[in-house]
Amino acid sequence: MNDVLEKISEFIRARYPLIYLLTHEEDRVERAIQGLCKKDAMRLLRWRSTEGLKEGKSSLQSERPTQDPIEALSYIHNHVDGPGIFLFEDLHAHLDNAQLWRAIRDQVENLGKRKQAIVVVAPSLTIPAELEKDIMVLDVPLPNRKDVGRLLDILTKSQKIEMADSLREAFVRTSLGLCEREVKRAYAHILASGGRFEEKDLARLAQVKKQVIRKTRFLEFQEQIPAIGNVGGLGNLKGWLDRRGDAFSDAARDFGLPEPKGLFLLGVQGCGKSMMAKAVAGIFGIPLLRLDAAEVFQASARQEESIQEAIRIAESISPVVLWIDELEKAFLAGDQGGSRTLGHLLTWMQEKNKPVFVVATANEVRKLPPELLRKGRFDEIFFVDLPNVHERLEILQIHLETRKRSTENFDLLQCAEETEKYSGAELEQVVVEALFDAYADGARDLTDRDLLRVIRETVPLAVTMDDQLKELREWARPRTRPATLDRRRIDFFEDFAG
Repeated sequence: MNDVLEKISEFIRARYPLIYLLTHEEDRVERAIQGLCKKDAMRLLRWRSTEGLKEGKSSLQSERPTQDPIEALSYIHNHVDGPGIFLFEDLHAHLDNAQLWRAIRDQVENLGKRKQAIVVVAPSLTIPAELEKDIMVLDVPLPNRKDVGRLLDILTKSQKIEMADSLREAFVRTSLGLCEREVKRAYAHILASGGRFEEKDLARLAQVKKQVIRKTRFLEFQEQIPAIGNVGGLGNLKGWLDRRGDAFSDAARDFGLPEPKGLFLLGVQGCGKSMMAKAVAGIFGIPLLRLDAAEVFQASARQEESIQEAIRIAESISPVVLWIDELEKAFLAGDQGGSRTLGHLLTWMQEKNKPVFVVATANEVRKLPPELLRKGRFDEIFFVDLPNVHERLEILQIHLETRKRSTENFDLLQCAEETEKYSGAELEQVVVEALFDAYADGARDLTDRDLLRVIRETVPLAVTMDDQLKELREWARPRTRPATLDRRRIDFFEDFAG
């Protein structure tokens, strides 16, 4: 919030007359601006459609009721001379009124000369074209660690609750991503449920947070993080990630390393992109948020606000992994709103300064615009192809062991050799289907004959899409890095050594 207040102060000194603050937190913003006005010796007037203009707790005397925004602007023009901030909290709902934005434009020059500014506080961005050149837009960040810690300390002190430093930090960290009011309600919920801010109450707080984040519709808090060992193959990608396992630590900063920006995983459907996106959070030991790009960009309204809200939440929780699923579907939005929203997302990915590691996944990659693949948005772009025979062997072993079957009882090498052009998802289904057959046949033991029978009865998707797969590989070869190790060289040296 301090950065936002500094920018507001700078804008007013530079004679910017209109400032638009994107946030749901009216009370928090009002308190902060009260402090700014006191520090900079400015007058503060607040307008709400239900109350009109007020200064402090007092309504202002006027010949006409100031609930009408045009009358409120007229009062400001005629009765307020010195430096001041005029906080309008419902104005965005009226900006489709041509008379209103005309009245604002008429006062723009006068506001700047008087070192005054109209500050609009709104949860969504609504700016008529006539005001675009005069208005500055600022995103108000959600409460940071210091803000949340202050709220927690006030509550625990009033309730005479003592907390160890490590437990306090856990509660603060879990509360990040909520607005101030949501934090207060979550803490009140813990107390109302008989909690005393103990270890067991963290789960209750996490559930409240999960429910709040779900209200964003396009953002999902992922709790089930697969271990990297449960992802078969992709050795080149795993090695790249392993070398960056401590990338978000203080030791890495002291060493001079920048925080990594993210990964783009492109390639064949069903070959582990989504599992790797989730596993990245486990490698880094940080939370995971999933953003459904298709839902955002197919929505007819509030695209830009949805992206901005998702970014605010991700940055407030940081360090965090933000998984943008099916990013290619975002480019199907050809309308002006979709293009502007996509531009906002790409600019943020290029310029972000908070530790948000973006993992984008895409299946149909040939129509991706070149600006998306430009260096700076991602640290690396990996192509995830169909698994080779070594990876298929590993994937089959993982799925059998997950289902409590000893792999020593199976000729998995033959199974791996006979599953050329199978994706990882299809290999999993081979195991599942074979288990169903064995269970239906008197719940007998599973054998490799069951696996081979399913394999020989299955036609993998890659066989029917052979031409598209060849085109995809041709596109990816000069543009991406393979996620799979080049086993041909390894096999050569192993054969040579043998």
